[in-house]
Amino acid sequence: MLILLPPSEGKTPATSGDAVDPASLSFPALNTYRAKVLEALGTVSAHEDALALLGVGASLRADVERNTRLHAEPAAPAHQVYSGVLYDALGYRTLTPAQRKKADGSVLVISALWGAIRFADRVPAYRLSMGTALPDVGRLASFWKPQLTEALAAVTEGELLVDCRSSTYAAAWAPPAGQTVAVNVFTEVGGVRKVVSHFAKHTRGALARHLLTRRGKAPQTPEQLRHAAAEKWTAELVGGTARKPHTLNLILPGQPG
Repeated sequence: MLILLPPSEGKTPATSGDAVDPASLSFPALNTYRAKVLEALGTVSAHEDALALLGVGASLRADVERNTRLHAEPAAPAHQVYSGVLYDALGYRTLTPAQRKKADGSVLVISALWGAIRFADRVPAYRLSMGTALPDVGRLASFWKPQLTEALAAVTEGELLVDCRSSTYAAAWAPPAGQTVAVNVFTEVGGVRKVVSHFAKHTRGALARHLLTRRGKAPQTPEQLRHAAAEKWTAELVGGTARKPHTLNLILPGQPG
């Protein structure tokens, strides 16, 4: 089983330590492409219109300035750098050593800057969304899609893929549909379902934690995943097709209006 996560938009910078060593990152076949994105990001971030070009507000100016010196910024394990609702719900710091080892081997983060990394990979905090287009690179989802398809083929072969990515990051790589289960989250009141973005992030993080901490073997089929999710949520499985992944719908009780 592999759990696919998006990065957090906000990140926690390391305060000390060595800079990123690209040679130490997982999936070294991506290093040439990582270098190209890193260079383009640094160039854009130094531009006078950097905030507009990266689609962020003035409150993130310091984050954008950091983009210009990522080669020298302190790096930390990805599970420390990525923060926010989903990662708080996953709660890496409160896992046992055995559960952390499982997370390090089971979680793949699909990143606009790095393509794909694992939790133990050491990276600096950065500001870049997969929906961004960079000069000489283009829209990042389109740039990464063929590279990730090739680089991740071996590691995903035969694995159940639990896809907790947002649509923005799902656009960067379409894993084999037959072995992939996309996770959706709804609230339901009076038989009416609504998609909720905040609770979706939290619930996807909580599902990842549940899969990493529950006893027994990891799910190996979509139905086994539904059964595991049903230990904590109302869960239903919608079958996929040759081109469309399965879908796991997690239903949360809503509040009457």
